[in-house]
Amino acid sequence: MKLHTVNTGNFKLDGGAMFGVVPKSLWQKSYAPDENNLCNWAMRCLLIEDGNRLILIDNGIGDKQDAKFFSHYYLNGDDSLEKSLKSLGFSKADITDVFLTHLHFDHCGGSIELVNNKLVPAFKNAAYWSNHEHWQWATQPNAREKASFLKDNILPIQDSGQLQFIKPAPLGTTSFFANDIEVKFFNGHTQGMMLPVIKYKDRKIVFMADLLPSAAHIPIPYVMAYDTQPLTTLQEREQFWKEAADENYVLFLEHDYYNECITLTQTDKGIKLGESFKLSEV
Repeated sequence: MKLHTVNTGNFKLDGGAMFGVVPKSLWQKSYAPDENNLCNWAMRCLLIEDGNRLILIDNGIGDKQDAKFFSHYYLNGDDSLEKSLKSLGFSKADITDVFLTHLHFDHCGGSIELVNNKLVPAFKNAAYWSNHEHWQWATQPNAREKASFLKDNILPIQDSGQLQFIKPAPLGTTSFFANDIEVKFFNGHTQGMMLPVIKYKDRKIVFMADLLPSAAHIPIPYVMAYDTQPLTTLQEREQFWKEAADENYVLFLEHDYYNECITLTQTDKGIKLGESFKLSEV
């Protein structure tokens, strides 16, 4: 198995939205905003070479929306999905599996592209993986999340016939996507978010999606205002942080502009940041 970081570009979001009820006077010490209170965030994806499978976890914001949509998010940086795949010697046609942690636009926007005014799968040879509960949640969205679930990113996947569902495991058992890829389910940010846990070089790499947007979000109460069930998020984070510290997991951060991978460590004052490093250093 080989793992590769795939950078798809950066975007900006309001710092207050990203840190919820935490005062700016506290969070800005760890993640500095610009003069408009916007913070810069990565859209960092993960590519897994696993035998004859080439698995892409999430795929960024895409490029098919109109200028008005993108004007809200201040896209920046020189990276793109296609450019990053090409630098690794691959193309979209080589991808066999697209694992979607959840269907918010900054995680799945690259799934579908506009070709000759028609919405088509960007990965024509891939199975697209979600789960039934989250798919229902995304295609029948609540008012709070409706703006994050864009139909153009989601419905054409089903129309293509390439959609597959991962089944959550019964209580007390484990869901697996592949022999060395376990799937953990979380419901605080959005219902049915999936985090892959990858066995790699005697370590476990966890793709954190929006359970941990950045190292600045390690304090348990630092929950995004975007989370639909913040009290559930608190419980999920507290339990998982302990597990991650005890097991020395490598946490792969999708949105942290400054840190690619981190570990957590238990201290007398609670769980804190351990190490920060590149995936290539694992």
